Amino acid sequence: MPRYKFTIEYDGTAYNGFQAQDGQPTVQGALETAIAAFSGERIRIAAAGRTDTGVHALEQVIHADLQRAWPETTILNAMNAHLVNEDVCVLSVQPAPDPDWHARFSATGRAYLYRILNRRPQPVLERDRVWHVKKPLDAEAMHHAAQVLVGHHDFTTFRDVGCQSKSPVKTLDVARVTRFGQEVHLVFQARSFLHRQVRSMAGTLVEVGLGRWTAHDVKRALDAKDRAECGPVAPSAGLYLSGVRYD
Repeated sequence: MPRYKFTIEYDGTAYNGFQAQDGQPTVQGALETAIAAFSGERIRIAAAGRTDTGVHALEQVIHADLQRAWPETTILNAMNAHLVNEDVCVLSVQPAPDPDWHARFSATGRAYLYRILNRRPQPVLERDRVWHVKKPLDAEAMHHAAQVLVGHHDFTTFRDVGCQSKSPVKTLDVARVTRFGQEVHLVFQARSFLHRQVRSMAGTLVEVGLGRWTAHDVKRALDAKDRAECGPVAPSAGLYLSGVRYD
C-alpha cells in the first residue's frame, strides 16, 4: 500500500477547521472527498497540524495511503480537478520517504506566520486574511518583547484551556516581528505548539506594540503560568501555517 506525501495550501475562512467533523465543511473533508472521487477509496488522511476555524495554510503537509500506485502527476492533477470549487489546492505530491514516514509524527519543526494590517482604513481585498489593527504598532518593541518567549518554557499562560497536549512545556526556537510597509508580520518556529499558543502570543505582543504592555509584562505573564494572565487572543484570520520541517 503506497504512502504519498502531499503539500497543500488553503484559505481557511469557509472551513470549520482542518479536522473532519460530521455535517461541517472542513479542509480534511474536502481532501478526503477529492481522493475518493479520483481513486474510489474512502480513506483517512493524517496532517502535520490541525488548524482551527478560519486559519490558513501556505504549506500544510498530509499523507495518504492508497491501495494502488499512481503517478504523482496524475494524483496532483486529479486532486486539483476535484478541488476546483474548494478553497484548497495541492501544491505537490511525492512518494513518502519510507513506509513509516508520518506527516505529523515525523515532523521536526513547524512555522507560523501571523499577518497584521496596521492602518486606519479597513481591509477589503484581505478582509479574512489579516488582523486589522487601526492604531500604530511599534514593531521593534514587539520584536524585543517576543525574545522573552524564545527558549524552553512552561507556556501555560499561552495555552488554550481546551488544549489536549500532555505537557505545557515547549521550546520556541524563533519569535520574530518585522514591519513591511502597512503590514506587521510575526513569525514563530518550534517543533510543535500548544492549542492557540501562536494566537495567544500574537495578541499579547500587540499589547506591547500599542504601548499597553512592556517586555517585562510579557515575562511576568509567562512566569505566572496562568491563562488569566494572557493578553487578548488574536483572531484566526491573520494566522497561517507557513511550513513544516522534516529531517
